[in-house]
Amino acid sequence: MAHTTLLLFAVLGCLSVGLGSKQRGDFSVTDMDMDTAKDGDIKALEARLNATEKELEKVKSDVQLLEKENQDIMAKLNDTVEELEKIKKQNGSTTTGGPKVAFSASLAASGEIYLKQSDASPNLVYKRIFTNTGDAYDSKTGTFTAPVKGIYFFSFSTFGYNDFLSGAILTKNGHYMVSSYDPPSPGDRGDTGGNSAILQLEKGERVSMRLWETSQVFDNLNGHTTFSGFLLFPL
Repeated sequence: MAHTTLLLFAVLGCLSVGLGSKQRGDFSVTDMDMDTAKDGDIKALEARLNATEKELEKVKSDVQLLEKENQDIMAKLNDTVEELEKIKKQNGSTTTGGPKVAFSASLAASGEIYLKQSDASPNLVYKRIFTNTGDAYDSKTGTFTAPVKGIYFFSFSTFGYNDFLSGAILTKNGHYMVSSYDPPSPGDRGDTGGNSAILQLEKGERVSMRLWETSQVFDNLNGHTTFSGFLLFPL
């Protein structure tokens, strides 16, 4: 009886050890699988984070490049604007589209005028102003002064009676450019003449009208003897 009992306890002890070993072995494998899975997830997350950081660095580099290009474009734009402003100032232009220069006048502001050449006042002074846009014509001296460098058009007309030489001379800075000339003619009661010219003027250069030494012109409110000019375009 005693031997039987000891044998039974021995068998039960072996079974307990076997079961315990099996249970411990199963638990150890499960923990390893979980740890391996966690390691894989962490590595994948780290890989994604690294890729995101690289992408952000590339975006940052692209933004910096765009900022540099934008700064270069703004610098060029500012240079262009400054150059345009310089050109506008040189040409006397304004925001309304450029310089506007035009004048037209006749000799007589009232009554009648018979005017001969005079050393005291060599220029013909046209007193009756039709228009003087830009104020380039001086009605006190009869002189047009170019406000800007450019190409200008001028014209004039004269009227005289047959007893005198009739005609006039358009001058640039005192030098003869073009003229009209009609000698005395006993059979002719009156003569009308005129001429025109396109001149390139620097800023400040002067244009005026003079009589021939022995000539005479006539004018009244009908405007027979006139002087006109305007700016074609600036240079």
